[in-house]
Amino acid sequence: QVQLVESGGGLVQPGGSLRLSCAASGFTFRNYAMSWVRQAPGKGLEWVSDINNGGGVTYYADSVKGRFTISRDTAKNTPYLQMNSLKPESTAVYYCARYAGAYDGMDYWGKGTQVTVSS
Repeated sequence: QVQLVESGGGLVQPGGSLRLSCAASGFTFRNYAMSWVRQAPGKGLEWVSDINNGGGVTYYADSVKGRFTISRDTAKNTPYLQMNSLKPESTAVYYCARYAGAYDGMDYWGKGTQVTVSS
């Protein structure tokens, strides 16, 4: 079965960096785009970034553009989210999701990893 397991979250000071990983299994990873989505305390889901199946095309929310970088390692079946210059408003649970196309959307999600940005 499809499984997505995020890791790499934690507590970091403003201006710091974290790299999130998402171990993917149960499907042919190279065939799917992947997404990162976050949910801040008391708020709704916010899309953060996408990467296409080949890794050559990426998209970012304006709120993270220039600070976050999405990537993927096909050999390890893992997408990553490198987060630099973190701000307190980056505090959220970060989820990775498999993107199955415009019709099915993000059809599988991980359980998330907590990122807290605080001094």
